[in-house]
This record gives sequence, C-alpha cells and structure tokens, in this order.
Amino acid sequence: MTKTYAQIVKQIETLKLEAEKLRRNEIDGVITRIRDAISFYNLSAADLGLSTRGKPGPKAAAPTTRKKRKGAAKALAVVKFANGSGGTWGGRGKRPTWLRDALANGKQLSDFAVK
Repeated sequence: MTKTYAQIVKQIETLKLEAEKLRRNEIDGVITRIRDAISFYNLSAADLGLSTRGKPGPKAAAPTTRKKRKGAAKALAVVKFANGSGGTWGGRGKRPTWLRDALANGKQLSDFAVK
C-alpha cells in the first residue's frame, strides 16, 4: 500500500518525538556519569577548563597567543546599556541575564540606554 504525504509527515513527527525522548534519556545518563566522575575525582570547574579564574587544571590546554596584525587597534569596551544597579552591557555578544529578564517583563531596550 502506498502512503500519502500526510501519513509520512505524521510518521516523521512521531519519530521526532521518539528520538527526542531517547536523546533526553541518553543525556540524563551522560550527565549522571559526568557528575559521578567529578565527585569521585574531586574536580573543579577550573580543572575542567570551565572557569576563567584560578589556575588551569593539569589537562587544560594552554591559552593560545595570537599575533597582532600590524596596525590593528584594540577596540575599547564602551558601555551602551546600564540598569543603575551596576549591570552594564556594551551591546555586543549575548545579552546579560538582568537585561533579558527586564525585556521579558515589558521593559524596552531604550530604557537602559546610556546617554
């Protein structure tokens, strides 16, 4: 019997849901094994290379050095947005949590613009 387009689309959606459940179960198992290993070996975030503070762990890769191009100027960090409580953002990269939360609560980006 030949399947219709609608049947195949429904089958795809069912398989996607099943795949996501399996993925989540596998991720839960991986996270459990990672947590067990971290606890057993008493590892820190710095040991895993996840912290910018402190010394890197024994297996952490050394930071690479880049050669500056001749005439390349380093951009200065300019604060474009501030919340008045010490939170600032330069407008580049991921938005900080305080700004995302404020925007989700109905504030406008212009409310935080530094003049």
